[in-house]
Amino acid sequence: MKAVVLGGSMAGLGAALALSRSGHDVAVVEQDATPLPPDPVEAFFSWDRHGAPQVWHSHAFLARLRNLLHERAPDVLERLLAHGAEEMAFGDNPPPEFQPFEKVPGDEELVMLACRRITFEWVLRSVVLELPHVAWHGGVSCRGLVAVPDAEAGVPRVTGVRLSVDGDEEVWDADVVVDATGRRSVLPRWLEEIGAQRPAEERVDCGIFYTSRFYRLREGQEPPTSQGLVGMDLGYLKYAIFPGDAGIFSVTLAAAKDDAPLRGVMQEALFEAAARQLPPVRDWLDPARSAPVTDVMSMASLENRRRFFVDDGRPLALGVHAVGDASMCSNPMYGRGCTLAMVHAYLLADALSEHGADATATALAFDAATRRELDPWYDAAVIADADSLDAMAAGRRGEPSALDEKPDPNAPDEKPDPNAPVDPRAFMRSVLQEGLFPAMRSDIVVLRAVVRSINLLDPPQSLMTNPDVIGRVLAVWRDRGKREKRQSELGPPREEMLKVLADAA
Repeated sequence: MKAVVLGGSMAGLGAALALSRSGHDVAVVEQDATPLPPDPVEAFFSWDRHGAPQVWHSHAFLARLRNLLHERAPDVLERLLAHGAEEMAFGDNPPPEFQPFEKVPGDEELVMLACRRITFEWVLRSVVLELPHVAWHGGVSCRGLVAVPDAEAGVPRVTGVRLSVDGDEEVWDADVVVDATGRRSVLPRWLEEIGAQRPAEERVDCGIFYTSRFYRLREGQEPPTSQGLVGMDLGYLKYAIFPGDAGIFSVTLAAAKDDAPLRGVMQEALFEAAARQLPPVRDWLDPARSAPVTDVMSMASLENRRRFFVDDGRPLALGVHAVGDASMCSNPMYGRGCTLAMVHAYLLADALSEHGADATATALAFDAATRRELDPWYDAAVIADADSLDAMAAGRRGEPSALDEKPDPNAPDEKPDPNAPVDPRAFMRSVLQEGLFPAMRSDIVVLRAVVRSINLLDPPQSLMTNPDVIGRVLAVWRDRGKREKRQSELGPPREEMLKVLADAA
């Protein structure tokens, strides 16, 4: 089949790779006209990706993505490793409390990639450009779809696209059109223009902003820890360290978008001041160890959004499909976007391979796969965002976090009062802060279960349906009154951080 892929970023490149290797001829239409730089390091400093500003922010390449490449595109994985990406396997260099470490069946799947987004995209594009059934068209933008009525299906059938090429409009024929234009996709409008029903859409504000900065290890310096991705939540502030390739790593800070004092971390001096108050980050940013290589970059107006292209068992249109963020996007702080975009691209290729020219069956199969593989992570993001915003609001009201409470070594084991009223959200937040998080630092079974879920190997509800894991977490939670809190090891209370920011300002 002849396919036109709109967008040449992660989802579009994944679609081009998967479709071409399934036997289809693919034309990739990318509005940015910038050519591929000679290597990933040059790309990091000079590649103009105006259409994809997110490439300059932190990214996580999870085990599910690494495993997908290992199984379906091993040459891409090999080239990533050849250009400096590193595999981070679960159990490599474990902390002392987990030594000696014994692998169990399934641990071989738990391998993340330490890599910058710009390096991943550079490698993926370089592979795609070499494919014999792919044609790349830079500096070309889409203006809409071309369609004819399908009498049997009762909906429009897309037969091509209207493109702006060097200022002139051209119509290109296609058997399949793939929208991979990301969060700013206007596919709903294009569908209305050809007489199709506008897709139903859900939108939920993430309620946060986040800001990132990249640093590079100085010559001869090593990372202060080999534990890979580090993520922490202070209640009022989330932060993470993302190891990358070529000695380059990034630090990300995130907070509620209506927390005016914390929005100061969008400024370089305040970002640096805040980051150096965070013990896990401080060692990474030691001037003797690393130096910044970018400005501080921020993103706001973030939302969770998904679209439904099948209504009551009938596709809205035939021959057009949305992949990646054009179909479903969620809070980027959870680091799932690139992984799910590649998974989604291969789900589309598989649906086409299974159903061929039957466009209705393809659309229904792809929608079913989307609902099965992507929706649980969308739902999990919405729930997590709501809980996080509640915790941030409580912090701004001055309500203490569980991390701030002083332990009582003589406190008896608490027996819950079955007649006491329960706030489900407050209870779950307590179990997370005082049960799950400390259990992850002491119980390898709990840690393994959490890491598998983070890496999209187990569904998000798996932690709550595993009786062994739940029992271990609740056992730790019941001892919460006797345990030393770790606030000082994670970062200062909000009031102290605000004073630091005020001084820096």
